[in-house]
Amino acid sequence: MRGIERKLTFYISAVFYLLFNLRLGSNTFSTLKGTVWQIIQTAPYVAGVTYFVITLLQYMADGEKVPWDRRLRLFFAIGILAGLIYGIYEYTGEVAGM
Repeated sequence: MRGIERKLTFYISAVFYLLFNLRLGSNTFSTLKGTVWQIIQTAPYVAGVTYFVITLLQYMADGEKVPWDRRLRLFFAIGILAGLIYGIYEYTGEVAGM
């Protein structure tokens, strides 16, 4: 049961990562293009912050490696925050006429 719960929460976090990086357009192609562009723009920063966090976690655990599923969960969590912040910045900039 615990294995199913871990897989389910992993997939849910991946869906939330895509949802928070979703950029809506006037049609399906522009939505897909905007979403992919959003992920391409933020992924290097998210990966860098994730690497830093994983390095700190491994240092605090005396060199014990962080499992890959947890690394991806950290990536998704940081990516969700980055997508949220970038989306708020993007939408408020459009509303304010910037």
